[in-house]
Amino acid sequence: MENEKPNESPAKRLFGEFAPKIVELNDAVLFGDIWERPELSKRDRSLITCAALVAMGKPEQMKSHFPRALSNGVTKEELIEMITHMAFYAGWPNAMTAMMQAKELLS
Repeated sequence: MENEKPNESPAKRLFGEFAPKIVELNDAVLFGDIWERPELSKRDRSLITCAALVAMGKPEQMKSHFPRALSNGVTKEELIEMITHMAFYAGWPNAMTAMMQAKELLS
């Protein structure tokens, strides 16, 4: 996007002036605090986040979090295995939706 600023967060790009408080909470609390806590690695946080998105059936958010998980050290094989595992806890339809997203994003 031509108006995109290099260090602007995805939330800021999506919601900017429309919903500044959610941008502030997303950037300061979620990514500025929670994701930076040392008790879990970013890799583990990514895997947990992706599993939660599978469980909730949130393919739109999978589009950003699956690639981020790879950047944080989760392997393609681990993502596929997590989705397979989640089928038995989150339901087959949610897992199949997630697997379609994974195939589209990671192939």
